[in-house]
Amino acid sequence: MDENSFSESKHPAGDEMTLIDVLLQLALRKRLIAIVTGAAILTGALLCILLPVKYTATTKLMPPQQSPSAATVLMHQLMGGGASSLAAMAGGGLGLKNPNDIYVGLLESRPVADPIIQKFDLMKVYRSKNMTAARKKLAKNTEITSEKSGFISIAVTDGDKNRAAAVANAYTEQFRELTKTLAITEASRRVLFYEDELKQAKDALGSAENNFETVQRKKGVVQLDAQARAMIASLSALRAQVVAKQVEVRALRLSSTEDNPVLATAESELSALQGEVARLEKSGHSSGFSNLGLADVPGAGLDYLRAQRELQYREVLYEMLMKQYDAAKLDEARNATIIQVVEAAIVPDQRSSPKRLVILGVATVLGFFLGCFLALVSWWTEMLQSGPETAGRMAELKNALTNRKKRGVVRV
Repeated sequence: MDENSFSESKHPAGDEMTLIDVLLQLALRKRLIAIVTGAAILTGALLCILLPVKYTATTKLMPPQQSPSAATVLMHQLMGGGASSLAAMAGGGLGLKNPNDIYVGLLESRPVADPIIQKFDLMKVYRSKNMTAARKKLAKNTEITSEKSGFISIAVTDGDKNRAAAVANAYTEQFRELTKTLAITEASRRVLFYEDELKQAKDALGSAENNFETVQRKKGVVQLDAQARAMIASLSALRAQVVAKQVEVRALRLSSTEDNPVLATAESELSALQGEVARLEKSGHSSGFSNLGLADVPGAGLDYLRAQRELQYREVLYEMLMKQYDAAKLDEARNATIIQVVEAAIVPDQRSSPKRLVILGVATVLGFFLGCFLALVSWWTEMLQSGPETAGRMAELKNALTNRKKRGVVRV
């Protein structure tokens, strides 16, 4: 029996179809399978030729790490342990599950993308009509991921291997420039906050100095005993601690809610300091801080003592704020130096796409299975057309579709 006569035979009615029967029919139609597979391979080869060649360059950097604040010891010494809450806030970072997320967001932001587009004239390279289209194209060609190791990976794909490496390294440069202007760490936030507080404290200190000089010229110098001097010094320092603690509470409220236990502790410490001030004022038998311990002071020297005490208070407060500001600046400078390039992007020596072997392999597999499917469909069609009963039913189906009057007739 030749190939053609065998291919026209149908499977005997009542017999169970086996895998051998299927494989045999596929073998008889191997030419069809070979043609479809060859066409698929040819299509894959054309895709490999027509698809543009792309190169991918990758750089890895280590972002700033949120470490415990260097201001902890300094503020603890200044406030007698009351600064621990602010130190905890500074060491706690921004409260993100993954601190790298904020840096990935910065790398994907417009202030980073625009200078890169302008530097490499990517609007012309991407044939974009405007900056918005160029940004979308750059974002599509760039993959920024936060790795489990803690590094941030920046992979840039481009048709020019040299430009791909240059753009990847440019991301690091623009990231550094951006972090210089943004308060992304708690230390930077405290620096900005204490700058405003120091400006106000400095202005108040200058006013106190001018007032004291004016009073000194008018009233002369008043000699104080040891007890009065001690009361003035201790009360001035305590009052300065109260104001410094108020500043700390305001700093905590910048990034905390009312339910934050750290904020609650700071408020409790502030209340204790205010209570101590009230106790000292009461022990001086006076109506307030400004008249404390001055019951026996002659009226001519009262203004002098008030001006001197106000000056000492402003000096102590300014000194405490300056130390806190210096501690925040130290943290900010330390965090800024942690940004390091672990692995700079180099010019890739192999293309990243198209993956020709993969394309050819997928095309071959798909073509083979498509050829097998078409072969089985051909076999099934021949089986339907080979039997007289099946042919009659096919004719009846054709008549039912073309003649509406007979569509209700059922063959018995």
